[in-house]
Amino acid sequence: MRSSHTAPALRVRGRAFAQISEFHPELTAFRRDLHAHPELGFEEVYTAARVKEALERCGVDAVHSGIGKTGLVATIQGRSNTNRKMIGLRADMDALPMTELNEFAWKSARVGLMHGCGHDGHTAMLVGAARYLAATRNFDGTAVLIFQPGEEGYAGARVMIEDGLFDRFPVQAVYGMHNWPGLPPGTIGLNAGPMMASADRVTIEIAGRGGHGAHPYQTIDPVVVAAHIITAIQSIVSRNVRAIDSAVVSICAMHAGDPGAMSVVPGKATLVGTVRTFSPEVQDMVERRLNELCSAVALGFGATAAVHYERIYPATINSFDETRFAADVATSLVGADQVERDLEPSMGSEDFSFMLQVKPGAYMRIGQGAENGVGSCLLHNTRYDFNDDILPLGSALHAGLVEQSMPLSV
Repeated sequence: MRSSHTAPALRVRGRAFAQISEFHPELTAFRRDLHAHPELGFEEVYTAARVKEALERCGVDAVHSGIGKTGLVATIQGRSNTNRKMIGLRADMDALPMTELNEFAWKSARVGLMHGCGHDGHTAMLVGAARYLAATRNFDGTAVLIFQPGEEGYAGARVMIEDGLFDRFPVQAVYGMHNWPGLPPGTIGLNAGPMMASADRVTIEIAGRGGHGAHPYQTIDPVVVAAHIITAIQSIVSRNVRAIDSAVVSICAMHAGDPGAMSVVPGKATLVGTVRTFSPEVQDMVERRLNELCSAVALGFGATAAVHYERIYPATINSFDETRFAADVATSLVGADQVERDLEPSMGSEDFSFMLQVKPGAYMRIGQGAENGVGSCLLHNTRYDFNDDILPLGSALHAGLVEQSMPLSV
């Protein structure tokens, strides 16, 4: 059970943080309600309805529903619009197919579903920013608030783009953020260039010839072929990728035969894994070497191997100018010592990458792992929970990106 705690005061400056902190309890209640009602990608009906209701109460100018199936976009006009500029802010809304093992009052009420990645907190932070921006409107231009469905494997960002997101709302830049248990509350991390890796799925179908386990000479054993392929694949990164580049090739599942048939050599075997890279050149090379190695190894045993390579999410690449700007905004809130401008990239993946392929922008990490353990549980863990203490900071950071990128004329 989550213990009660006295949260250390975050060292945050600025009018936005102070004003948002006044309705921190309401943001917390909203976030916990979303946590108790998790929904998978493109099924965020309850979540979208709650977000729309909250946005309308905030007094935003318009809420556009059904963009990318269950996605929403809210627009807020500043006090003026002389430059016709638009800045996008994005939060993801979906949950994971996990069984939550927490015991607090707001734990998931839906069996097998859980907000195990903090998207409930991301959504609440953007709603908090909407409330502040709609009340103050201290900017010249239009804030575009994007509530995205289906980040967890459904490519919801791509679906929203294909549904006309940036045609209808032609933002000049777009920003997103994700909670990070490995950073303490009050800190912001980012870097120019790769923030997260691409995510590719690899399926290798090996065809041999089955037979009796007592007479293996009459077979072409796909299990043996699979074992040699797994070993050979390990050389791709160590012998083909430059040491200054990065790549991961992991075979994570293998299926062959029936555990109840101890003496039957199967005729087929299947391997499934993932490839993570930061650059298209390395990505292309890994795909090519997988095809070459698997075919050659299988041929050496008289078998065949077909590689099915699926590019799921591209790498998340921050643009230089927008990253520097976002870091400056974060510094204005928490101070230079609390902003990591050269954060180590992650081999995880994120579908915000699709937005960064068509618009400049930056993806940030906001720390949430406190010394007393609150918010320190790793993402995608059955005991994970978003740290509500950082809600006002996340909202203020969103608001600061709008106000400082589109300042009012003096």
